[in-house]
Amino acid sequence: MSFDIALTGLNAASKHLDVTANNIANVGTTGFKRSRSEFSDVFASSLTDASANSVGSGVKLSKVNQQFSQGNVSLTNNSLDLAINGDGFFTLASADKGLVYSRAGAFSLDKNGFVVNSDLNRLQIFPSTGVGGFSTGTLQDLQLENSAFPPKATDTAGIGLNMPSGAPQPGVAPFSPTDLNSFNHSTSLSIYDSQGAAHTATMYFVKDAAPNTWAQHLFVDGDAVGGANTLVFDGSGLLQTPANGVITYPPYTPANGASDLNLSFDFNDSTQFGNEFVVNDLSQDGFESGILTGLDIDPTGVVSARYSNQASEQLGRIALTLFNNPQGLQQQGANTWAETFTAGGPRLGEPGTSSFGLIQSSALESSNVDLSAELVQMVTAQRNFQANAKMISAADQISQAILNIR
Repeated sequence: MSFDIALTGLNAASKHLDVTANNIANVGTTGFKRSRSEFSDVFASSLTDASANSVGSGVKLSKVNQQFSQGNVSLTNNSLDLAINGDGFFTLASADKGLVYSRAGAFSLDKNGFVVNSDLNRLQIFPSTGVGGFSTGTLQDLQLENSAFPPKATDTAGIGLNMPSGAPQPGVAPFSPTDLNSFNHSTSLSIYDSQGAAHTATMYFVKDAAPNTWAQHLFVDGDAVGGANTLVFDGSGLLQTPANGVITYPPYTPANGASDLNLSFDFNDSTQFGNEFVVNDLSQDGFESGILTGLDIDPTGVVSARYSNQASEQLGRIALTLFNNPQGLQQQGANTWAETFTAGGPRLGEPGTSSFGLIQSSALESSNVDLSAELVQMVTAQRNFQANAKMISAADQISQAILNIR
């Protein structure tokens, strides 16, 4: 009997060493979660046994329990390296296993532009709805396309100027863009047509005989767009006319065959004060075509693509998954887990909401293995193994003594 009991002790100590060795081996594995050996005693008894005289039958490994404590976060120089600060798992689509889950955020691009881990499992996102929201009921592979970002024609421009209140009327009339003496001031900005081609929009300002009144002319690539427009300021120098501050121009047809430009310029930030002519702001909403230059991922998991034309596009929001009992997840290797009945159903959510953690870009979560503690566990398991081996040796000596009785 003592041989069998000591043998279970040897097996348990060996399993303890196995678990400890696996933890130590993965001390440098990104997103690895250490395991803990849990043992229970064994009793072989029947209904007729007297419990006061029962002797245990040894020990068994009851469970290898995963420990999902947070690992340290280390910074990297790769924007596709992601770490979760808090609870949750990255949601990945595997070609042969369905959805799997991971804490390891070392991602890269495959040949088709999909964001994948080392096993080519694709990172899942909630796709953008195009109006600032995300479709949280739908999962989609995160893909970065290298195709050109289409241009956008200019529709509106914001004009912030100060017109000098003491300006005289020009000495030459009528206005001509080629005669500097026929206008007081001018300024220009670049606008874009539907093909992404740039055009120069020049505004000319002519002081009118009426108090606080200016005539404004718009030329695009040297061609007049409509006639004179009137800007009127009140006694405090604030814009009064047009009432909404916006001048809408007639359509302008570019010479390159692009669609007509329908321009509206907003002058609400323009004033007429006593100082000199000042251009405070010239902005417009068009841009040329662009190519992908980078990726931004904010702490709430919103993924935005950046393009060479200064435009950006929201691609989606990283989908995280929580389980009521993560210790019940089945390890799949390659830093991934699969759901089980014991773990409970997966609960999808957005980073930074409810109990879901935040995303840190250009960072990786390290293994949560404490090497010093594991070395202590190794010494403990080794000592237990040696003690059980001594027990077998002692039992063998007793057996030999009994056999030697004559």
